Amino acid sequence: MTLKSEIVDLSGKLLHSSPELSLKDRVEIFNLLSVLAASIVEFKHPALNVQLVRTNTLEDNDYNPNVVSPPEYRLLTHSIREDGITMPLVVAKSQGQKPYVVVDGYHRAQIIKFDKEVNKSLADHIPVVILAKPLDKRISSSVRHNMARGSHQVKLTAKLILRLKELNWTNDEIGKELGMDSDEVLRMQQITGLAEAFKNDDFSTAWD
Repeated sequence: MTLKSEIVDLSGKLLHSSPELSLKDRVEIFNLLSVLAASIVEFKHPALNVQLVRTNTLEDNDYNPNVVSPPEYRLLTHSIREDGITMPLVVAKSQGQKPYVVVDGYHRAQIIKFDKEVNKSLADHIPVVILAKPLDKRISSSVRHNMARGSHQVKLTAKLILRLKELNWTNDEIGKELGMDSDEVLRMQQITGLAEAFKNDDFSTAWD
């Protein structure tokens, strides 16, 4: 029997025995199989290794710049009820009281946690991909995800840039990490609080 045939045979046995397994066991098997599948193709992209974690293992970040209006939130809730979760949340390992912190997907996490219909459909679990990143890299990841969708809030994004400055990031690092040119970062100085943070800085011409 070939390795491929063995895998198909084992999959069949797992499916046949799944009703006898507890939910906890099935979730653990799913997570193990996801890790295995990702290792087989060897493509280093987080989306290829989705994990199911309990909702109470996630903590909210305190820096997410993406704010949605009540109508948009209701539409997102309706979309999830009708179509399900079509994208996993992005999380990182946390040094806080809970194992994971949300990097992207805050509003989806809130809906999964507190909408009874959605929560029940996932048995109080959330599909996530896990990034291995420290705080400053998590902040920049959150900004990039939101800016790529065109949904970032300018003032809150400016506050995040200020946080990166407080973490001793240089102007070059901020620009390159967030995909902003020197003019865009300079314009952020005009937002309250940033002009003071940048007053003694010179911008490199390396971005030109």
